[in-house]
Amino acid sequence: MKAPISKPVNDTQRAFNELCEKGGGVKGGPARGKVLALLKESGQSLNKMATSEMTSHLAAFPSANPWHVCFAVGLSWGHLAQLDLEFTEAVCNVLSDWNIADLNTAKSFHLERGPTPIEQSLTGAHMLFGKVTLPKTLPDTLDKLGRAQERWLSPILNPKERPPYIGAWNATSMFMTALFGQPALATSQKSPPPMLPPGGPIFAGLKLLHSTSILSKSPAGSELDDASFEPGAIYENNGLFAELCAQLADWSLIDVHSGVYMLGTRHPHSGNWV
Repeated sequence: MKAPISKPVNDTQRAFNELCEKGGGVKGGPARGKVLALLKESGQSLNKMATSEMTSHLAAFPSANPWHVCFAVGLSWGHLAQLDLEFTEAVCNVLSDWNIADLNTAKSFHLERGPTPIEQSLTGAHMLFGKVTLPKTLPDTLDKLGRAQERWLSPILNPKERPPYIGAWNATSMFMTALFGQPALATSQKSPPPMLPPGGPIFAGLKLLHSTSILSKSPAGSELDDASFEPGAIYENNGLFAELCAQLADWSLIDVHSGVYMLGTRHPHSGNWV
């Protein structure tokens, strides 16, 4: 099979291309076991960094609402803002007590998409936190975390109630970061709940895995991060994560998610992440 990724940006993608060229799998595609091992190694390597980042941010703000910390780090990992303790502090302050000074500080950490998406995300999140009552501490079981996610998603799933700029990423990333803040809990997850975030790199990675006969079906939704909110696609694609997870021992859903992300990302710096 011809290498499917033109201009790979990281070692995961280069290794995947090599596996495709070697063949040995279904319909001349890559060998399933080797692809799964690659995703596992890549995902677990990225997750070491993510766990370190998340636990350090939670530890830095012990008196803050932990959900606010999780939302802040989710914005950074969504490439809207630089990952920085000062940014996280400003987000926690503005979500707990809306004020222009902290909002402007948070906006100053914007990346290439500018300050507006940060302000829109925080506006929507502030409205949501006012509507939804979440546990005071991060849930310590997957079921409890899933129930918290259901509460958070309830107004988002209603088009008339959904706050501005709360799309699929902002609707789910907070629960992924909450898992990274509790690595033992994250390691135990083999299937939803909670649901892990979609996004362009995830869609692209899942699509590659389907086109090379590793996955049984193509992902749902769109490759565009700013596409309309499609809750059904979140559920379907989390089912694909679970399908992959079940095929290999000693990894978790969040390892699958991160491995697929590394396979699908076009971020030029991703080669330095693992």
